[in-house]
This record gives sequence, structure tokens and C-alpha cells, in this order.
Amino acid sequence: MKRLVRRFRTLPIRARLSMLVAAAVAFAVAAVSVTCWFIVQGKLYDQLDGDLQQAERPQQLSQVVALLDACPQEPTDSGFGGLRAQDSYYFQLVKADGTSCVSSTSAGTVKATDSDKKVIRDGDEGILRNGTDSDGNDVRVLTVPLRVSQGPSGPQLYPDTALLIAVPLKSTQSTLNELALILLLVSGIGVLGAGAAGLAVARAGLRPVDKLTEAVEHVARTDDLGIRIPVEEDADDEVARLSRSFNSMTASLANSRALQQQLIADAGHELRTPLTSLRTNIELLSRSEETGRPIPEADRKALLASVKAQMTELASLIGDLQELSRTDAQRGERVQVVSLEDAVESALRRARLRGPELTITASLDPWYVRAEPAALERAVVNVLDNAVKFSPAGGSVEVGLADGVLTVRDHGPGIPEDELPHVFDRFWRSPSARALPGSGLGLSIVARTVQQAGGEITVARAKGDGTLVTVRLPGAPTPPPELP
Repeated sequence: MKRLVRRFRTLPIRARLSMLVAAAVAFAVAAVSVTCWFIVQGKLYDQLDGDLQQAERPQQLSQVVALLDACPQEPTDSGFGGLRAQDSYYFQLVKADGTSCVSSTSAGTVKATDSDKKVIRDGDEGILRNGTDSDGNDVRVLTVPLRVSQGPSGPQLYPDTALLIAVPLKSTQSTLNELALILLLVSGIGVLGAGAAGLAVARAGLRPVDKLTEAVEHVARTDDLGIRIPVEEDADDEVARLSRSFNSMTASLANSRALQQQLIADAGHELRTPLTSLRTNIELLSRSEETGRPIPEADRKALLASVKAQMTELASLIGDLQELSRTDAQRGERVQVVSLEDAVESALRRARLRGPELTITASLDPWYVRAEPAALERAVVNVLDNAVKFSPAGGSVEVGLADGVLTVRDHGPGIPEDELPHVFDRFWRSPSARALPGSGLGLSIVARTVQQAGGEITVARAKGDGTLVTVRLPGAPTPPPELP
């Protein structure tokens, strides 16, 4: 059985669906056919039983007494109840000792059984059964206690004798056999038709699956993610949803690949500048050592400072790339309830070190959010770094936190209106800021961190001068009760 199940599972889906449909139809047709056959059999037997009970009627006492007195083993010449032999009925009397008295009008002799003797012994109303005659032919038998007419005193019962009336079953069995053959043929045709219909339905229903399979094989073979499976707009079945999901998946993969290629290209472009500058400076220092011509001390210090700055920029760029390469699942594992106020204060300490000549003021209210602590602090640091970087010497930066809204306002040149839509793009840098250190990934990382925390960030020109960055994060002014 297990081998058959395993072999069935290895068959194609079309074959399995066709077999299942054929099996279901075969079971239904078989159940209906068997039920129909038994119903017809019951009806035919009821009709035979009615005929037998109609034939069982009070007989003339003189004829019964004469038959009882003679009680021959062979049919007598005397009539019995006015019935003739060509009526195909079996008429005979059965005594308690098993002796059969057969009428000349009987179509033959029926074999008496113990149930017939029980009718004589117990005086039952009678029984209906199947039996055989002396030639082995099947008959339907009615056995009743013998009652004969006796004038006005009513029927007389002979306690030691039963009347046995039977009718042949040949025509009934022939009818049932023909019916069984017809039902078998109809069932076979129905099963074959159901199998063919199931195969046709399976082919039509699985045609979109074939297209999906061809598309998947095409993607695996050619690595082409631009393929799409046509889907009707009003279709809403499982195959249509699967096709739409596949199209969405390939579109997402194509977009992800495009972003990945763009990231690699942009990263290569951004890495080329500091690496070229770093290589040039190192070559100058190395050539000075090889030729024995020392570089002036001031120039040497400038070269070393440039090398250090370029290495810092490379480290920052690599860190930003690592941050962008992390998946949402990796970030989700580290999410916890953190104090936004503490994150801003920590970022402010670093910002004051980077811009000691600036005046940085802050007004912070408590606010707790669900985020990754390190990513949240890095996002705030990036926002403050931009404010410090673009603020003029001796300028000021105002930082505020109230009701989950963090604002950072500087008094620098501001961002032109036509450049505002691009500030969150990866590696995008304003033409006026390309001479400044940075990778162009800071605000992109900030936007991603804020969105993952369920918040939003906007950058706009401030009234007067400078830039205003607004970060809104969902949370509460107090930590949850479960926190210590």
C-alpha cells in the first residue's frame, strides 16, 4: 500500500487529478448503481410476494381433503383451486413429517425446509423465502398454515399441514442480471468519461501553472528577471494570485538587483576618489624616502593629515555600506525600547566635539521609542553632523525634542528647493557639498532607520536661512512598566 502511495505521489499532477476525479465518480456511480439494483430487486420481490399472497386463498374443502387423503408423491390428476399448470405456480401440501402432497396443477415440486416445518409446528402466519424445486431451479416460496373454506363456520385450520405456493425466479433474475449489466456498462462509460473530463479540466486549470513553470525555468536558465506572466485583471483564483505573486517577486528581485548594481557602482565611484588621493599621498611619502629628498616638515604634516582624513573617510564609508547591507530581520532581532532623549544627548556630545566653535543648544523632553539603540543613535549623529558641517564658523544649531518630534535647525546656506527631493538618495551629494568630507549615505541611513522605527523624517528650508530636519517617532513619554 505504501509503495502504491509513493508511486501515486510521483505521478504528474494532471494524472493524479484525473485519477482522483475518476475514482470519485466511480465511487459515486457504484454507490448509485448498487442502490438502484437493490431497490429494483426489492420492488420485483415485492411484486412476486404480492402475487403469491393473492394466490394463497381459501380452497374448496373437498379438493383439499381428497389431496390430503391421497397425499401422493407425484402430481395428481385432480385440479386444485381452479388453477392450471401453465400458470407456472407451484402448489403442494407439506405435512409435519415432511411428506409433500403435490397438486396436478403444480409446475413442479418444491423442496421443503425446516422453516416450512416450523410454520406447521408453531402455527405462524407464514413465511416468504427463496428456495429451489426438484430440478434445482430457483423459486420464491410462500408457506402458510393450511386453511380451507367450510361454509358459514369460517375457515378450518389443519394443524399438521401447511400450504406451499411458489413461483419461478428465472424471469426476475434475468431482469436483475440485465439491469446489473446495463448499470455496469453505464458506470464504466461514466468513469471513462469522468477520467477524460478530469484530464481536460486538469490541463485547462494547470495551463497557468505551466506558464509559471516555464517562466521560473527561464529565469533559472537565463537569469532574466524582466519576464512577466500575463494575468487577467478580474481573475482572483489561486493560480491568478500565484501568478501575481510571482510577478511581484520578480519585480522586487529586479529592483533589488538594480539597486545592488547601483550601490556597487556608486560605492566604487565614491571609493575611487579617496583611494586615489590616498595612493598619491603615500607615493609622495614613499618617493621622498627612496630618493632621499625630504619633504618640508609643513608639507609632510599636511600629507599625513590628508592620509589620516582619507582613511577616516574610507572607514566611515565602509561602515555606512555595512549598515545598508544589513537586512530588516537582522535589525529586528535587536529592537528594544530605548530613550530617545538619551540617544540625542549622546549624539550632542559627539557633535560638540566636532564643532567646538559652534553654539549648540538643546531642549529635550523624555520620549521612549522601539528601535535598535545603536542605529537610532547613529541616525541622530548623522543629522547633527550635517548641521555642524554646513553651519558657518561661530554659528548656532538648535535641537528640540517634544512629544516624539525631534527638530534640528542650523543656520547654514540651506538646501535649494530643486535638491530637496534627492536628499535621501544613496550617494547623492549637493554640488556645493562635494568638496566636503562625506559619502552621501548619511541621510539615506537616517531615513531607513526612522522608517523601520515606524516614524517619518522631513528636510526643508528653514525660515530665514539654514535647514530644518524634523523626525517624528511613535512612542510614549514614560517607559513601559516591564522595563526596570
